[in-house]
Amino acid sequence: MEQNKLGHNSILVVEDDEKIRRLIRIYLQNAGFEVWEAGDGEEAQRLFNRVEPCFVIMDLMLPKQSGEALCQWIRGEKRSDVPIIMLTAKVDEQQRIYGLQLGADDYVTKPFSPKELVVRVETVLRRTPHQCSKISYRELTLRPNRGEVTYRGEAIELTQHEFRLLHFFMKHPNQIVTREQILEELYPNDERSVIDRTVDVHVSKLRDKLKRVNEDEKLIDTVRGMGYRFAAY
Repeated sequence: MEQNKLGHNSILVVEDDEKIRRLIRIYLQNAGFEVWEAGDGEEAQRLFNRVEPCFVIMDLMLPKQSGEALCQWIRGEKRSDVPIIMLTAKVDEQQRIYGLQLGADDYVTKPFSPKELVVRVETVLRRTPHQCSKISYRELTLRPNRGEVTYRGEAIELTQHEFRLLHFFMKHPNQIVTREQILEELYPNDERSVIDRTVDVHVSKLRDKLKRVNEDEKLIDTVRGMGYRFAAY
């Protein structure tokens, strides 16, 4: 299966004007964001499903599907509360109100300053910081601030220790982590009566739950004599 490594700071830019799109990308990347680009509404839908961005910047006037329709799709069918900034050459107040009612978080009128756009993105993110705290690999998504884990949108119920264990693995993709490191993560203030075997039990239970939703892929490898590794690809 295709690797699905998603940055915690990914932004989807939907703009049919390639020059404007490139300019936005450069400024966002310089600010430390990962940028995905779409030139029309249909391409934006495909990328949104694959990338699960933490932010969307979209032009109001798009080929194939309007910005309003795309916003409705994100808020309605996808049931996503990802922050959205709309770009528009229109200054009509009613149009802006309509966009905000659809679920847009902010409006930026063309022509605009790319620096100001970055500031607006950062301002919106300060109000909704949880949106960019997720970690995703191979369609498995963990949202630390929400305590949620999903695979292809299907929720996975984990215990507190299983959640912390998976979070630890996903923060160290493709790296070997020792049992001692895992014990320190799960029991940071515990007495040393906790033994290595405890880790093996937690890993085994976590694997079983992941297999229930994903039987075809092994996400957690055992590295003999060393520990475990979360296979991000």
